[in-house]
Amino acid sequence: MPETISLEEAQSMLPELIDRLKPGTEIIITRDNQPVAGLHLLAGAQPQPRFGNCQGKLVILAEDDEHLKDFEEYMP
Repeated sequence: MPETISLEEAQSMLPELIDRLKPGTEIIITRDNQPVAGLHLLAGAQPQPRFGNCQGKLVILAEDDEHLKDFEEYMP
């Protein structure tokens, strides 16, 4: 069943709604409780990367250059 959202809500959060869309899903936009439009992904649309999306998910356990010794021959 498609998600339903009012026109006023859709106007205030359109970028977030587009980010939530997945293949095969649809969001119905209503005005006065009547469906007036629908959002769905276009066929072949590629999701756009969101820079900073993984911020804080990498944990560095040690600050040292020991692990780089194996890659010295590749370094400038």
